[in-house]
Amino acid sequence: MNLRTITLFALMAFSAAPALGQSNVAAANKFSWSENCGWMNWRDGGSPTGSQGAIFAGTFASGFVWMENCGWVNLGDGSPANLVAYANTTGADFGVNIGVGGALSGFAWGENIGWINFTLPTLPAAQQPRLDGGAGRLRGFAWGENIGWVNLDLAESGKFVGVTICAADFNNDGTVDPDDLADYIGAFFAQPPGAGSDFNGDGTTDPDDLADYIGAFFGGCA
Repeated sequence: MNLRTITLFALMAFSAAPALGQSNVAAANKFSWSENCGWMNWRDGGSPTGSQGAIFAGTFASGFVWMENCGWVNLGDGSPANLVAYANTTGADFGVNIGVGGALSGFAWGENIGWINFTLPTLPAAQQPRLDGGAGRLRGFAWGENIGWVNLDLAESGKFVGVTICAADFNNDGTVDPDDLADYIGAFFAQPPGAGSDFNGDGTTDPDDLADYIGAFFGGCA
C-alpha cells in the first residue's frame, strides 16, 4: 500500500476542522517593491489606518494597496459576480483571484498606473505570483505595462507581504475538508509537481512537504 492510499484511508477517521475567516496582511511584513513606483504598502491603506488594506480570503483578494509615488491599487471589491472568482472580462468584475495551491491570477487596477497583471503563465513556476500557504506570504512577480515588474519575492524581513491564512485550506474555498487533502496529493504527485506542492517553501517538492501538509491538515485551523 503506497503513501497516497494510506493517507486517503486516514480521511475516514477525520472530521473537518473550521477554516479561518478573512486573512489580513501582517503588520511587520506588508511591502512589495515596484521597479518604477517604489514600495507598495498592502496593509495600512485608508482612514482609519488599515481600513482599506488588502484582504486575502477564500478564492479571491479585495481591498487596496498604497504607493506614495503612484497612488492606490484596487485588488477587487470583494464581491465577484459569481461569488467565487472575478471574471476579469470587463471593468465591472475585475480583481485578483486565488486558485488551488495559492496561485494568483486576474488583474488589479491602479488609478494612476492602469492594470497590473497576475496571470503570467509564461513565467517559470517559481516566479509566478502566488500565495504561499506554508510560508504565509506572497511570492513571485506581477506585471504592469506602465510600471514594470512588481516583486513579491524579496526575502528580507519587512520587505515582503506576509499574510495570515489557513494553510490547510489548499483549494481556498473557505473550509478545510477532504477535498483539500485530495487536491494537495494531486499536486504533489503530478509530473511536474503542481502549484503549491512545495508546501514548506524550501524550493523543492519532496516528502517533507507531504508530511508538513498532512500535519497542517489534521491540525486544522482556529
